[in-house]
Amino acid sequence: MNFRFTYQFIWSIVAFAVISAVVSCNTAPKPKLNDTQYTYYYDLDSILKNKKLTVLMEYSSTGYFIYKGVPMGFEYDILNNYCKHLNVSMNVVPIHTFATVFDDLNSGKGDIIAANLTITKERTKKAAFTIPHTYTRQVLVQRKHSANDSTPFIHSPLELAHKHIVTHKNTSFYERLVHLSEEIGAPIYIDTASPAITSEELIDKVAMGEINFTVADENVAKVLQHFYPNIDISVPLSMKQKIAFAVRKNSRKLLTNYNLWFNRFKKTRKYKYLLQKYFNNRSFYASMYNSDYYFPETGRISPFDDLIKRNAQKIGWDWELLASMIYQESHFNPKAKSWAGAFGLMQLMPNTAKRYGIDSTSSPAEQIAAGVKFLQYLDKQWAKTVHDSIQRQKFVLASYNVGLGHIIDARNLAKKYGANPTVWDNNVEYYIKLKSKPKYYKDEVVKHGYCRGMETYLYVRKVWERYIHYKNFTKKFES
Repeated sequence: MNFRFTYQFIWSIVAFAVISAVVSCNTAPKPKLNDTQYTYYYDLDSILKNKKLTVLMEYSSTGYFIYKGVPMGFEYDILNNYCKHLNVSMNVVPIHTFATVFDDLNSGKGDIIAANLTITKERTKKAAFTIPHTYTRQVLVQRKHSANDSTPFIHSPLELAHKHIVTHKNTSFYERLVHLSEEIGAPIYIDTASPAITSEELIDKVAMGEINFTVADENVAKVLQHFYPNIDISVPLSMKQKIAFAVRKNSRKLLTNYNLWFNRFKKTRKYKYLLQKYFNNRSFYASMYNSDYYFPETGRISPFDDLIKRNAQKIGWDWELLASMIYQESHFNPKAKSWAGAFGLMQLMPNTAKRYGIDSTSSPAEQIAAGVKFLQYLDKQWAKTVHDSIQRQKFVLASYNVGLGHIIDARNLAKKYGANPTVWDNNVEYYIKLKSKPKYYKDEVVKHGYCRGMETYLYVRKVWERYIHYKNFTKKFES
């Protein structure tokens, strides 16, 4: 026997096996994103470090909306209070379809989902859920019995056999109807709604006679019943279910911290006030739905939207940014006056107003035009050194609020202490806050002395955050 050949042959086989194994490992199918062990990691420590909690949030009449220029809603207000507790900002990313919302969470597009989410067995495979903030049941939405309506009135879930119900796929409503069909031993025909249509729009279609049946959470349906008095929500389709926020399964610190905070918060008057305001306050919703400035219905933020749009073009800003600034200045009140003498929608000081040819008797159109001329002047000053348009807008906002000189001082401080003097975020904004401290306002590079810089820091942040909310809603309304 040729042992040398046998030896070489055996090693050839071993080498081939090793190479095959390596190739096999390299070409193995990658695990899906929602496999827990491969989920994106970004927990509470990262949120605190970056001072931002990103929320995947659904537009609705109770959860998140804009009314008279102010972002609000039950889930929005809860998380806004939580963010204040953490001392971080809240970044809202609107949910456009439920089909991908858990993948969006697990891929890091958001840190938490706020969408009136029912906790279901299937959903707990994809995410971890917080302590429930409310409890509700699913109900059938149909029109009340009427002699003029030939649609059969449903008295019991058993009567849904062979009926068509419109709802969205990948929702707890769809899941419940599938189970209900099995329970009653007869088919329920589920017509899938377009992702572009919200659950509340389906209720509107029932009320208008465009479809006959849909499903909704009872707490939301009760609110909408105030505005669609012809709908009936008396037939329950489920027992009471838990409504909560969802986080990634590996965001254990965030989950624990939120639950500890919420256990305290739900015992406060503020939480009870939110429940009363959003679910039991008929007068609030009546005035909101009848208002010209309930944005989801009218597409209007203020009585001055047309003027704001025309003037925003002069400075090259999104009109929503100018609207947010005007809200911050005057709450859209053309007769507003401050303790310091500033007046009108744009809150110009008398000397500045005089420079642009207006006074306290000037019309809203004249006030906005004058304010925008001042913004143009400030933009021209910063265009020489701040070339990024977004950062320059923030320099302009800050200068409008506290004065150009103070922002030049903050910029000089940033440059002296090694920060970037052409970037507002986390650079110059940091030093404007320090201008109330003697060490900084007495620094040799500071020419304009003391100022309450924290007010300017918060001013820019509030204007910008509200602008993002306005932008979210205008995109939704226009689509």
